[in-house]
Amino acid sequence: MNLTIINHQDTRSGFGAGLLEISRQNPDVVGLVADLTGSLKMDAFKEAFPDRFFQTGIAEANMMGIAAGMTIGGKIPYAATFANFATGRSYDQIRQSIAYSAKNVKICASHAGLTLGEDGATHQILEDIGLMKMLPGMTVIVPCDYNQTKAATMAIASYQGPVYLRFGRPKVPNFTLTDKPFIIGKADLLVEGSDVTIFATGHMVWQAYLALNELKEKGVSTELINIHTIKPLDTEAIIASVQKTRSVVTAEEHQRNGGLGDSIAQVLAQQLPSPQEYVAVNDQFGQSGKPEELLKAYKLDSKAIVQAALKAVERKQQL
Repeated sequence: MNLTIINHQDTRSGFGAGLLEISRQNPDVVGLVADLTGSLKMDAFKEAFPDRFFQTGIAEANMMGIAAGMTIGGKIPYAATFANFATGRSYDQIRQSIAYSAKNVKICASHAGLTLGEDGATHQILEDIGLMKMLPGMTVIVPCDYNQTKAATMAIASYQGPVYLRFGRPKVPNFTLTDKPFIIGKADLLVEGSDVTIFATGHMVWQAYLALNELKEKGVSTELINIHTIKPLDTEAIIASVQKTRSVVTAEEHQRNGGLGDSIAQVLAQQLPSPQEYVAVNDQFGQSGKPEELLKAYKLDSKAIVQAALKAVERKQQL
C-alpha cells in the first residue's frame, strides 16, 4: 500500500470537525472546554450549538466532575483541554468520578507529546497514555492524522464507556482515507512485510512510513501497523504479524515506560517472545523547540526508526 499525502493538517482540527459533525447527528453530544475553545478547534461547535457548549474556565478537575454528572442525564460529554491538564491535573477526578464510576465521558486531549513544540516541558505530557491505560475500563485512542482523528471523534459517541482520545497541535501529513471507518480496538495494517514489524501510534505512524524506503534499500522487508487504539489492544493483529516477522519495533511519542511499547511487550512475553526495540522518550522530560527538531533530538524520527528496525532484525538473526 502506498500512502499518499492529501494535505497537511493538525489533528486537533480533525477533532473539531468530528465533534461538529457528530453533534449534528446525535443531540445528546455536549462539549465542555477549559478556557481553550480556539486551541481545541471548538469554535464552530460553539456557534452551531451554543446551548450544548459549556465553558468551564481554567478548572479542569471541575470540568471532569461536571462531565461525569452530565452522563447521569443521558448526555455524552466531550471534555476537552490540553493533554497535560486533562490527565495530570485531573487524574483524581478521572479515576474516581469517571473510570471507577464507569461514566460515559469522552476525555479529549490536545497538544500531547513533544510535537507541542515551543511550549516546552511543562506542557509536553509524555506520561498520559500510561496514566490512562492503567485505569480499569478506560479506552485509549491515539489517531495518526486529521482524517483518522475526525473519524475517531465521531466513533466514540456511540461507544459506551469512558474514552481517552489523544491528539496534537502541529500540522502533519494527512494520509488516511476520508471514508475509512474507524473501528475501535482494530489495528490498521498499512504495509505488509516479512522481516520486521513496526507498530506505531499517533504522529509516529508517518515517521515509521518514512523509514520504509531506507529499510527497503537495505534489504529489509518491513510491515507497518497503525495501532490507533492502545486499549483495548488488537492482540490478534499483533500476534499474526509477529508470527511472520519475528522481530518488532514500537514507535510512540511518549515515555518508553508505560506506553504502547510496554503493552505490546506484555502480549509478546506471554504469547510469542521476540526481539523488540523501542522508539520512545527514554525517561526524560521535553524541552522547548520546533516539533521536527525535538523528534530528531529525542530520537523519534524516521532515522531512529530505521536504526531500531535494523537492530531488531540483527537480534533475531542471532537467536
